[in-house]
Amino acid sequence: MPQNYGKYKPIKKLGRGASGTVYLAEDRFSGDNVALKVFDPELITATNQDQKRLKQFLTEASLAGKLAHPHIAAILDAAVDEDAGYIALEYVSGGDLSQFVPPGTLLPLDQAIEMAFKACGAFDYAFRQGIIHRDVKPANIMVVSGSNIKVVDFGAAYLHNAAATQITNIGSPGYMSPEQLQGGTLGFHSDMFSLGVVLYELFTGERPFVGRNMAELFSMIALRDPLPPSRMRAELPEGVDRFVMRMLQKKPDERYPSWAELALDIADVGSLGMFRNAIPDSERFAALRRIPILAPLSDPEIWELVYAAQWRRVQARTVLMREGEEGGSLYFLATGDATVTKQGRLLNMLRAGEYFGEMAYMKDGLIPRQATAETTTDALIAEFPAGALKQASTNCQLGVATALLHSLVERLALSDERIARVPT
Repeated sequence: MPQNYGKYKPIKKLGRGASGTVYLAEDRFSGDNVALKVFDPELITATNQDQKRLKQFLTEASLAGKLAHPHIAAILDAAVDEDAGYIALEYVSGGDLSQFVPPGTLLPLDQAIEMAFKACGAFDYAFRQGIIHRDVKPANIMVVSGSNIKVVDFGAAYLHNAAATQITNIGSPGYMSPEQLQGGTLGFHSDMFSLGVVLYELFTGERPFVGRNMAELFSMIALRDPLPPSRMRAELPEGVDRFVMRMLQKKPDERYPSWAELALDIADVGSLGMFRNAIPDSERFAALRRIPILAPLSDPEIWELVYAAQWRRVQARTVLMREGEEGGSLYFLATGDATVTKQGRLLNMLRAGEYFGEMAYMKDGLIPRQATAETTTDALIAEFPAGALKQASTNCQLGVATALLHSLVERLALSDERIARVPT
């Protein structure tokens, strides 16, 4: 193993990249494992193609600490000088998606759809930070566990706010968009096309565009429409054809107008049958994103809430909390209706997007429940036990607390108004 790099001690070699060697390394201060990308020093004096690799390394290093999303591998640290450089990245041990694209190794359909939904969130977040990835391929989407993924390798990224002119035709040829091949102006639609190629391969085990040589491959990407995925794998639902083929449209403006619209279409396809009993992360995210008091939270903060909550489907007439009992959970009614009663008197009717249990939650369960909540229809419930958000980011905790406080003030004002109307 080479010498230490700053506070990082290489443990074993993981592989080679375009601009250097990647090691599994230990952060000697925290004891955590990281992926350490060590720059090849000879590229400093190189020219032409090697200078492009140097530029990619410097681009990725410049993003250290700037991308905070649950489905993007964090760039933790970077150091570059005239002789050497390294980038420390979040280590993801599950391998990348390329292990699941050969025929015979395909993922279950519901898992692949979940990954597609989460990838949309990651690329949407990056785009809103002014970043286009430009090298979307299976090897750059890592698997944490199950359907949880992390997008990696932003070395080829196009930075909208960068002062220097950037070359636009960087990427992996089989996954490039038509506009990328032509050296045109790149927007988020380019990454959307590339992700469409990845998803086609993930769903079918075949690439949508193949050629005997590079010229033939480029011609296929620019001019030919692939067969719908369901022609390659009969059990695929029609909805998969719809969103994948739209992602692969030749003209950018014929693809989805936003990552959010694509993600919703993917979520709708996922809910058609395969997720009837399970609660996929895409459904959880969409449910919380629609709740009005959570609207000020960013998408990464909503994802934190998705993972902090305990989720369940309940039938009508299910008592969720009972007056006088102990308990410190906060509840969000993701779907369905419920009633809130006190001493048998109806206090409130709750609809999807509303919450209850905030009094005991804000007091960490130190006061008894003030009312009873019972569903009147089948419902999807997100329950946050007392202390569930203590592991969330400070911004997420403050966002939820502020939302609850503002809503509580509105409820108190409404109660005062009702009391004032009571005849004396």
